[in-house]
Amino acid sequence: MLVLRLLNVVAPAYFLCISLVTFVLQIFLFIPSMFRDPSTTPLFSPALLHGALFLFLSANALGNYVLVIQSSPEDLGKGLNLGEGAEVVADWLDGSRSPGSALPSTHFCRLCARVTQRHDHHCFFTGNCIGSRNMRNFIMFCLYTSLACLDSLVAGMAYISAALSMSFADPLAFLTLLPHSISQFFSGALLSSEMFVILMLYLWLGIGLACAGFCCHQMLLILRGETRYQVRKGIVVRARPWRENLQEVFGKRWLVGLLIPVLNVGSDYRRQKEK
Repeated sequence: MLVLRLLNVVAPAYFLCISLVTFVLQIFLFIPSMFRDPSTTPLFSPALLHGALFLFLSANALGNYVLVIQSSPEDLGKGLNLGEGAEVVADWLDGSRSPGSALPSTHFCRLCARVTQRHDHHCFFTGNCIGSRNMRNFIMFCLYTSLACLDSLVAGMAYISAALSMSFADPLAFLTLLPHSISQFFSGALLSSEMFVILMLYLWLGIGLACAGFCCHQMLLILRGETRYQVRKGIVVRARPWRENLQEVFGKRWLVGLLIPVLNVGSDYRRQKEK
């Protein structure tokens, strides 16, 4: 438990550090290198368009990240008439109450010390549980983080291609880039800044693919009306049309949440809470 609590603190700090490094590299290295002559650069140049795209992706990723943390699971012991909050928590801690006995798919997280409705999993990178309140923001966070990492990967490859006068037309060029760069770095033929960018390329690739795969898996569960907690515990859910499952998570005004980092819009959970 101590290791998990430590990971719950270190993982968000790691994510924020990677985000800061990515932002600095994009704004102060990659994007300026795209300007050949700033005085003759047209208004809609590729460099400006790339900068605007990166800022849009970063703003949505960080905005949804904040909303995932802000929309933390509430204490369902009082809000949903489960009894006295302290007694409910004690029952969950000593194992005398089944997580599914009060409400379907409720779960007490020892790290958050809260009971989550429609619990999916505990995310260490946000230091928070993912449930009905923040599921949509979490999916948007994964989506835009993946896109921002892949965007940084493309920009970084363009920078390395120009700096080292190499081509990535051959797919094997990227796979052999790291071992060749390590040998050149220790021989003094490669600058430390260029070596750092090359290492970040592989980190962006890994984070981008991981977030994309996790987002696709999460969307598949949503279409089926399930959560990772239900699948892990073998809880059978009532079959519903996939449109209803999507609307429950994303709401009717899903397009607003797709373009702007906002709280759940038009979801059934928020309407029940307002009542």
